[in-house]
Parts: sequence; structure tokens; C-alpha cells
Amino acid sequence: MDFGLTDEQRLIVETTRAFVENELFPHEAEVERTGHLRMDLIRAVQAKAMAAGLYAANMPEEVGGAGLDTPTWLLYEKELGKANYALHWTCVARPSNILLAGTAEQRERYLHPCIRGEKWDCLAMTEPGAGSDLRGMKASARQDGGDWVLNGTKHFISHADLADFAIVFVATGEEETPRGPKKKITAFFVDKGTPGFTVREGYRNVSHRGYTNAILEFDDCRLPASAILGEVHRGFEVANQWLGATRLQVAATCLGRAERALSHAIAYAAERRQFGQQIGKFQGVSFKLADMAMELKAAELLTWEAAWKFDQGTVTEADMAMAKLKATEVLAMIADEAIQIHGGMGLMDELPLERIWRDARVERIWEGTSEIQRHIISRELLRPLGG
Repeated sequence: MDFGLTDEQRLIVETTRAFVENELFPHEAEVERTGHLRMDLIRAVQAKAMAAGLYAANMPEEVGGAGLDTPTWLLYEKELGKANYALHWTCVARPSNILLAGTAEQRERYLHPCIRGEKWDCLAMTEPGAGSDLRGMKASARQDGGDWVLNGTKHFISHADLADFAIVFVATGEEETPRGPKKKITAFFVDKGTPGFTVREGYRNVSHRGYTNAILEFDDCRLPASAILGEVHRGFEVANQWLGATRLQVAATCLGRAERALSHAIAYAAERRQFGQQIGKFQGVSFKLADMAMELKAAELLTWEAAWKFDQGTVTEADMAMAKLKATEVLAMIADEAIQIHGGMGLMDELPLERIWRDARVERIWEGTSEIQRHIISRELLRPLGG
């Protein structure tokens, strides 16, 4: 594994960093204080992202994306992750890779408009009674002639208010296993405006202001068989094949925010003076900085190794779980320590630290809680020994 960046990678990092600093940072205060991302602002920044070649850059070249390898994609995600989440996720959209699993007709209807910035997608898996245990979902679909009829509720669905369609995972049957009955899951495309499909306002969230969540309700929502993504009863296989690197994406955006928080802490420790000297010369502060830098480096190495192995075809579930777990927990630590170094000023919204601190909390929950990541890691350790 080569730790040096290629000329192309350096260019992508520099281009993305400049875009974030010039086009996203200036709007953070507005979004943080209003909790709202204006559509005219979205369209203005979106156009600039497209002109810079940064829009939908996670997609393969053959469908109009940048065709980045995984390490380069995560370097790009790291720079974007430094900004307010709603700004970078909405204005510099990265359509879900699961759209690549669609048929030619589905790609034309859903994938290509997302890449062109004409539509947004959202994924609907979580339910009020089924978070980490997705097999426990109660939302279901039954076959009725050539159609499928969906019923049930999903919640915590990110940016569903903005999305033009949802990719919805529901139970379509049940099978017996040695551990008892197990739900069979199928994924469906559901267009906004389909009769029986309602999007309701979600919950007020302390993290990622402007990046909304919603409640999706399905009441005898009738869909044609052509709305199925992948195969009937094979929804988990589709998700596992196409969403595998999502945890690495979370890790990379966390690294970006952690780096931003650390840079503020270092600058403040060098300029702030107490008792006649820089506070960075006090061991209580300097050791904090050393620990923050060391932990950030460890999280980066885990993430870059997993990214490299992903492209080699050798990555394991534990590799990605370790990267996600370490990066999210390091972000929480660095955000907290950066505020401690700043003292009371760190909690004021003149600085991004209180936002980074708030935003960090959800990262240890979504895309698999820290406990689920530890379960994945320990399971992989014990499995060869029959555990």
C-alpha cells in the first residue's frame, strides 16, 4: 500500500478543499441558525459543484460520474465532510450506489436524473421497532396479481422531504432457519406522489441542522413489479453488494471534521496566552493535542487501509467496522477536547466547534451503532474458532 498521493489525488483534494472553503463554509452560519437549506442556495451551489466536476463524483465514469477509486473517493469525502452536512450532502450530492443495481430502464428513470442533479434519492430501511435488527421490520408488501401492495411505516429517513423517490426495504415473506423464522426482504422504488405513500415531517435533531429526517407511511401503496430493485426476497443481497462502503464514507467525513476541529485547537493553543505564555506550552494542553493527533492518525490509517483493501477485493466486514468505529469515536473525542482547550469560547457559535461536537453524536449511531461494529469485529475474530 502506497501512502503517497498521486498527482491526480492531490488535485482532487485541493479542488475539493477550495470548493468547501469558498462555496460551503460561507453558508454554514445561515443553515445552522435557521435549520433550513434554501432551494435557491441548493441550486446555486449545485451548479458550481457540477462546473467543478465534484457532483456525483462517487459514480462510475460510464454513467457520468468521476470514476474514482475507493481511496481517492474517500479523500474527496474527507474534504467535503469538513462542512455542514446538509450543505455538502445536498448541494454536492452523491447518489446511492445501490442505484447501480437497477435495470437499464430503472437506471434511466432514477440513476441518471440523480447524476444530472434533476432528482434526489433516499433509502428507507429503519422503522420505529426495527433499527439495528432490520430482520425485525414490520413494513411489508404482498403480491396482488401483477402488482405489490406496501403497508407500514419507516422513520429516520434522511432528506426524504427533498427526495423525489425512495428505495424502500420491506418484508415480502418468511423462511425457516436453524435460528427460527427469518423475514425475506425486497427493495422497491417508490416515487413521491404515488397513492398511499405519505412523507411526514420527522423529528427535531440535535445533529446536522438543515439535514432533515422524515417519517414515511405506506397505506395500501400499489406498485408494479417493475418497481422491484433486484430480485424478490433478495433485498439484503442487493444492499450488501452495493452499500458495503457506506461505513467507510461515514469514517471519511468524520475524519474531515476531526481534522478541522484539531486545526482550530492547535491554532488557539499557539495564540492564546495565559500566565505570560502560550497555553500550548502547558502540559495539560500540549498532551491533549498530542493525543488528538495520534488518535486521528490511527483512524486515518484504518480507513485508508480498508479503502485500499476494498479495491483489492480483500476487505472484510471487520476492516470496515473498525474504520467506522474508530473514526466516529475519535471525532467525538477530538471535538470534545478542542472545546476544552478553547474553554467557554469553544461553545459559542462564532466557531464551528460546538456544531462539530453536536454533529459527532449521531455518527456513533447511524450506519450501524458502535455496539454493532464491535459485534461485527468480535464475530470475525471468534468465527474461525467456532464462536
